[in-house]
Amino acid sequence: MPAVSEYFSLALRLLIAFGVIFEMPVLMVFLAKMGIVNVSFLNRNRKYAILINFIIAAILTPTPDVMNQLMMGVPLMILYEISVIAVWAFGRGSLSGFTKAEGEDQSLIGPDEDLAKKE
Repeated sequence: MPAVSEYFSLALRLLIAFGVIFEMPVLMVFLAKMGIVNVSFLNRNRKYAILINFIIAAILTPTPDVMNQLMMGVPLMILYEISVIAVWAFGRGSLSGFTKAEGEDQSLIGPDEDLAKKE
């Protein structure tokens, strides 16, 4: 019979693993906003994503049986597909802090100079 500390260690490890995994759509949208990934890149590399997802599932599951790996691998694949849809829907533009709009003044204006212009 496993000790209580072993049970809590396993439960905490799985909780953290699933918590990190469920952040994948947010991470993918952020990467798309930065211009690192796009929908065509994600679609082209789907087969590699499947392989990597099941390797991650094999590492994070506590036992080597297939059922536990599938219980983590299948949600990973569903989250990958949700990520592709989220990148398609939300990842088209860029982050406003990284780029400037066309026609906008390219000079740097400090806070004191900005106040002087308003007066």
